[in-house]
Amino acid sequence: MMKPLMILAATMMATPVAAQQSFDAPEGCEPKLTVQHKGCLMVNVWTCEADDPGDQWLAVFGQGGLFSVQRVDTDFQWIENFKVTGNEALQTPAPDPASLTELFETQLDTWDFTIDTEEGPERHVGFDMLTGETTTIDGELLLNTEYEGRTLDADGNELDNGSGRQFVSETHRLFFFGESWDAATPDQVTDMSPVEFIYPGEDGFFSANPKFECNQIETGYQP
Repeated sequence: MMKPLMILAATMMATPVAAQQSFDAPEGCEPKLTVQHKGCLMVNVWTCEADDPGDQWLAVFGQGGLFSVQRVDTDFQWIENFKVTGNEALQTPAPDPASLTELFETQLDTWDFTIDTEEGPERHVGFDMLTGETTTIDGELLLNTEYEGRTLDADGNELDNGSGRQFVSETHRLFFFGESWDAATPDQVTDMSPVEFIYPGEDGFFSANPKFECNQIETGYQP
């Protein structure tokens, strides 16, 4: 289910918000992980006692600060998302739900699901595929993936069409950004790969400040 996350990142780049100095997980929740990415992107991950087993929360930060807080389930279905451009929620049951379980077991996961947005429903159709290769970043073993995906409006009009190469962790049951490009401009590749994985007690854990390539955003990426 990487395509919606790449759309999220693209929108985040174009949306200025107020910068934050610190970030805390809500009461009753446990902070788990901070991931610093290329492209001035950072993600904080936490879990909450009141949620279903396997659910995780992701706070996505860009150059302007906190952009989005989203909840995913154990199969990385995008359950709900709260962001500066409007809240979103998954329509359930999905015709073909995103499934990390299927991806890990068969090396291929197709998906077809709809997200309700404040502008109307958006249908996401595509696949994630394991390449059979792995990458170790900051001591973290990640599986390499490729994906293709399309986003359609309620009338079936195509809003977006793109592909990419991403990373997924069996340990964390999370996808991480990588390289992406639009079908119309495959030579224009955006790289948001992870750089650092930071755990409780380590310097920079649950920061609110992305730190890699933050001065290159305006010239290095055009949404």
